[in-house]
Amino acid sequence: MTGVTSAQRTVLAVVCAVAVSTVYAVQPVLEAAGAELGLAPESLGWLAAAGQFGYFAGLVLLVPLGDVVNRRRLVAGHLVLVAAGAGTAALAPNGLVAVAGLAGAGFFAVVVQVVVAYVAALSAPGERGRNIGAVTSGVVVGILGVRVLAGVLGDTVGWRAVYLVLALSCLVLAVAVRTCLGPDPRRSRGRYSGAVAAMARLVATDRLLRGRGLIAFFLFASFATLWGGLALPLGAEPWSLGTTEIGLLGLAGLAGALGAARAGRWADGGRAQPVSGWALAVLVVSWPLIALTEPTLWPVVAGIVLLDFAVQAVHVSSQHLLTAAHADRAGGVIGAYMAFYSLGSALGALTSAWAYTTWGWWASCLSGASYALLGLLVWARGRPGAGPRRFEAVAQGRG
Repeated sequence: MTGVTSAQRTVLAVVCAVAVSTVYAVQPVLEAAGAELGLAPESLGWLAAAGQFGYFAGLVLLVPLGDVVNRRRLVAGHLVLVAAGAGTAALAPNGLVAVAGLAGAGFFAVVVQVVVAYVAALSAPGERGRNIGAVTSGVVVGILGVRVLAGVLGDTVGWRAVYLVLALSCLVLAVAVRTCLGPDPRRSRGRYSGAVAAMARLVATDRLLRGRGLIAFFLFASFATLWGGLALPLGAEPWSLGTTEIGLLGLAGLAGALGAARAGRWADGGRAQPVSGWALAVLVVSWPLIALTEPTLWPVVAGIVLLDFAVQAVHVSSQHLLTAAHADRAGGVIGAYMAFYSLGSALGALTSAWAYTTWGWWASCLSGASYALLGLLVWARGRPGAGPRRFEAVAQGRG
């Protein structure tokens, strides 16, 4: 099998959307879920971050499997286990079980990275960025679109319903994957221990991976600061919005992220490095707007559009560079890169809730802007270096 068909891209984008939704669905209904589960307000950050911690563990332990076993079977199996974690969260009698269910769903939601590696490995060099961008657009749709779904269900039938819907969707997609995807074309896949060791060596020795990973850490800490804490000020006075209204703000983020759909084509054209720089600058600029929650929410909406545009542009550019430079071990390099992503997301979710309950929304916004600025500084520091530039040349086919 060579190349990726449009039908397969569509199915894999939906897989990414549904799987990643299980990590983020709790955020717009955080207060309602915490109250029903008996959690104190200061502990809500752990509920928001549980999926991210599970995701991090999955990146380290599960993603390397994608380099050594049949990816079609792996994607289908992971989807079944994501469904089990989501179902556990939906039926949880208390906060501890809910956190365990969310962490379990996040652990196997790393199927997203297996999918990205699968697409990258089968794509022609001139189409790799476009195909990765198409599939990761499903991630964006899941992260932001599930806020709308969770908001509506939270206001009507309760927050648990969204996890039941996601669990059923994962089971349906597991069947679709076995039907739609062809067999894995790789003949020699190596050993799991070797794949894990190779991933560790990449982190220790590869300057491109460390640089892009550190950018991802701060990028998604900033992203999670917004989406992990936005429900708190909007649910309080003077707005007192319900979960439906809060969830609808995800549409603004979706518009911004899909506006960056051309990031893959820009990367294919050799512009991944400058695109990353100006997108990180846009991310910094978005935060003063997000901080302006009164007297109208329009500045917040504008800031959300800019933030999600910037995050998607940097994310696609980074994955393009890394998978092009390490096409023979795409699963390991994506797993290592996304480990930075997951830790950053968990940090942002924790610090956002803590900063808000301690000092208010302005403090959450200050932390989000600080993470964005740190990401921009990492990009600026790595730009002149011979290592990252050499690896980018390789990624673009010039070295």
